[in-house]
Amino acid sequence: MKLTVYLSGEIHTDWREQIIAGCAAKQLNVSFISANTDHESSDAAGDCLGQETSSFWRDHKSAKVNAIRIQTAIKSCDVAVIRFGDKYKQWNAAFDAGYCAALGKPYITLHDEDIIHPLKEVDASAQAWATTPEQVVELLAYTVAS
Repeated sequence: MKLTVYLSGEIHTDWREQIIAGCAAKQLNVSFISANTDHESSDAAGDCLGQETSSFWRDHKSAKVNAIRIQTAIKSCDVAVIRFGDKYKQWNAAFDAGYCAALGKPYITLHDEDIIHPLKEVDASAQAWATTPEQVVELLAYTVAS
């Protein structure tokens, strides 16, 4: 079985690379897609539609342009991994989890134990909660096993 995995959430650590490398090391038949992880170009995604004088409208346009990529990726994936880090609030990741839940897309949350409470609803709809990228790799390995 081949899986397409959408990687969502925190962009300040190398968790994506760890999962990708772990799956490659196990020679898993998995491909990965992701939202734009470059903060500056993500914030500027709507700039091609014209300059804004208000940061609200710039953010609004960029969010809509980013949503084209994100919604397409979530719809096309087989499973999503949604990472919540400890340094910043990843509201976008919570939104992605809700979108997965609404579409019936399975997702795995990836976060530390100290944020279990604020993520209780997000975790309640997830198929699994992992605390390390290695655990995610094991879950994906199980999923594609023949």
